[in-house]
Amino acid sequence: MTAPTKPPYGNAADSASERAPGEPLHSPVIDWFDEHARDLPWRRPEAGAWGVMVSEFMLQQTPVNRVLPVYEQWLARWPRPADLAAEAPGEAVRAWGRLGYPRRALRLHGAAVAITERHGGDVPADHAQLLALPGIGEYTAAAVASFAYEQRHAVLDTNVRRVFARAVTGTQYPPNATTAAERRLARTLLPEDAPTAARWAAASMELGALVCTAKNESCQRCPIAAQCAWRLAGKPAHEGPPRRGQTYAGTDRQVRGRLLAVLREAHGAVPQAALDRVWHEPVQRARALDGLVADGLVEPLPGGLYRLPMA
Repeated sequence: MTAPTKPPYGNAADSASERAPGEPLHSPVIDWFDEHARDLPWRRPEAGAWGVMVSEFMLQQTPVNRVLPVYEQWLARWPRPADLAAEAPGEAVRAWGRLGYPRRALRLHGAAVAITERHGGDVPADHAQLLALPGIGEYTAAAVASFAYEQRHAVLDTNVRRVFARAVTGTQYPPNATTAAERRLARTLLPEDAPTAARWAAASMELGALVCTAKNESCQRCPIAAQCAWRLAGKPAHEGPPRRGQTYAGTDRQVRGRLLAVLREAHGAVPQAALDRVWHEPVQRARALDGLVADGLVEPLPGGLYRLPMA
């Protein structure tokens, strides 16, 4: 996306009471973003709304460095929603590769079908229409409307929530799940001007990703360190529930990944025996396979064969 022209942020005659609550944060964070933002393909004008949507699906719980090669391949193969919609959903699962949480691939395929059928193949700009697409939640609808169409929405991902928790509420981490209070705060902090609000959403997200990180915050590089409530309070330690990292080795997620890898590489139906070889524990293996079938990621066929979904 091209950077919108920045509106004036007030003048010396403005009193503190006349300014929006977030205004002291807007200019330094956006100016920092203008200088330090990463050159990511979904931020370029040619990405369009579809490129933004694909990136938002892929970036959920997955770091940028893992998303980049898959994103490039995906957009080269399916440059428009109709291109993806014309393929079997199993092809979306195959192309998803090892990004993890492969149900996202099915949801993105379902959204592409709905966009093609309901909106003539163009990602809708209307927030309510975005929210009505299958697989699109509040965050993704707000992100696409904001980043693709420069609309005024509160975009609350983990990085933004952490920045707001520290800078405004003075806590090290936000709650485990997004709360109504966080949504109210995010709306309160939004700039009134829509293009500036969209820029603020991207800038605060980038600040959380690069500077105000979960484990190694770099306050010396932060453009709002002087205003940060958490830093000014002496960085009090987190007092909420323990924050546990997600494990992977030995979990059903790992087994599911092994099974899906066999099916992605096969380009056709495979026998049960081929799946049995990838995990030694039969009960866990069967549970993982049953889960993949229940999630629509694997299609069972007569004769003990399995394949990626075709419809």
